[in-house]
Amino acid sequence: MNNLFQNLPAGNGEVIHVLLQMDALKIERIVSNGQPSPPDFWYDQEQDEWVMLVQGTATLEFKNGERSVMNAGDYLLIPTHLKHRVCQVSPDAVWLAVHWR
Repeated sequence: MNNLFQNLPAGNGEVIHVLLQMDALKIERIVSNGQPSPPDFWYDQEQDEWVMLVQGTATLEFKNGERSVMNAGDYLLIPTHLKHRVCQVSPDAVWLAVHWR
């Protein structure tokens, strides 16, 4: 057994740890360490992503101009190729992300 909060990395950048990877499924723990996405960077993913902010606060910005202000426990589905970025994130933010095809 493991714990999502075990061995949280500290540092200046985002750290992604793959918790489980199978054929069409990947589950990640993402520790943001207060680092938002670079100003002109947009994620454009090849698969759907379900993301939950487990700890902290964050704001996701979408290329279409929408924003989602997130608090611990909030989750959402980001469909394939919906361009998005993290424009604000607290130093203690921990995410759980699920990707599938």
